[in-house]
Amino acid sequence: MLSYVYGKNVGLAVIEGQKTIHKVYLSNSVYSGQWKTLIEKYELDYEIVDKRQLDKLSNNANHQGIVLAIEEFKTYDLEELLREVPENGLSLLVLLDGIEDPHNLGAILRNCDGANVQGVIIAKHRRAPLNATVAKVSSGAIDSVKVAEVSNLTSTVRQLKKAGYWIVGCDEKGGDLYQQKFDMPIVLVIGGEGKGISRLVKENCDYLLSLPMRGKVSSLNASVASGIAMYQIQHQRSLCQTRNGEYERNGK
Repeated sequence: MLSYVYGKNVGLAVIEGQKTIHKVYLSNSVYSGQWKTLIEKYELDYEIVDKRQLDKLSNNANHQGIVLAIEEFKTYDLEELLREVPENGLSLLVLLDGIEDPHNLGAILRNCDGANVQGVIIAKHRRAPLNATVAKVSSGAIDSVKVAEVSNLTSTVRQLKKAGYWIVGCDEKGGDLYQQKFDMPIVLVIGGEGKGISRLVKENCDYLLSLPMRGKVSSLNASVASGIAMYQIQHQRSLCQTRNGEYERNGK
């Protein structure tokens, strides 16, 4: 099946990422300069259409005059994510438990790309789809970050624990994020908007952490919280690197 993505940044990411492109639809004003060069370079099938057609293909989104018909977004097996181990051996995976807003999912994928996360785990059901909105918000990270779909999050968490990962849940009642050590492979669990982490997944977390809130608001948006948490984990790890590139545990 085909998916439709839109916008200039997403279009560039899709083309440069060598993703299979079935057709490029664009306005006459966009078909010039850079886009004409790219279409000719990669010998892409294209069609110049009016705004009404672009609006229809993008469901009236802000397409910026370009829509691309591509293969459905690829997902991976969990085992493939587990093989993506960085040189220091300290993997960071992100598990999303009930994220239903495509904008949040796209922003989280963008965070994951920036923080060099090895992969994202999502459930097959009851979550935001990998669609054009996610692609646009992620600024192309939907193609650079590996996403694994699993049938059951709770059993997946148990599997990850057996594989040596520590399961860290973001929860407003958890301990202070900035006081925790992260010198082990970690799965960072982000709960859904409003509902948070589901009961069974939370019960299987090794520990829960929260972001210190200094003002009147009690919590942050899921994508914002995820970005702060994953960058804190990676930042702390970078501080514990010795000059010869070996990892030194906190406190030693």
